[in-house]
Amino acid sequence: MLFKKTEVQQVSNAMMNMLHEEEIDIVNDFHDAVVAKDTKKIDELFEVLLYDIEDHFSTEEDMMEESQFYAASIHKAEHDSMRKKVKDIEAGWKANQDPKVVQNFLEGDFKSWMVLHVARWDSETAMHLGDSM
Repeated sequence: MLFKKTEVQQVSNAMMNMLHEEEIDIVNDFHDAVVAKDTKKIDELFEVLLYDIEDHFSTEEDMMEESQFYAASIHKAEHDSMRKKVKDIEAGWKANQDPKVVQNFLEGDFKSWMVLHVARWDSETAMHLGDSM
């Protein structure tokens, strides 16, 4: 398990919290497969992870656009940066199938990014959106 659900703070928007919880479950399953070096499962779950990240980010971006969130472009740029990193890690996986590289990314860059991103950008966006918990 990479994340305990308590490591990612709740924000004041139910939809965003649901997106985060789903992603945590998917990332934890993916991380477990990576640690186990289960290449078949890693291949399957990489696709699930990529789909989930795109769904999560695009849903938030649509919400920001609809509500005219003042910092939507900055928040989206953070998403775009992580989208690129995950796609680069996937490309490396397809070329080398080295679970240690994926594990280092998940335990380092991805985990710290998600915790900080939710605490900073998602919490601020959620306050703008409303729909308190």
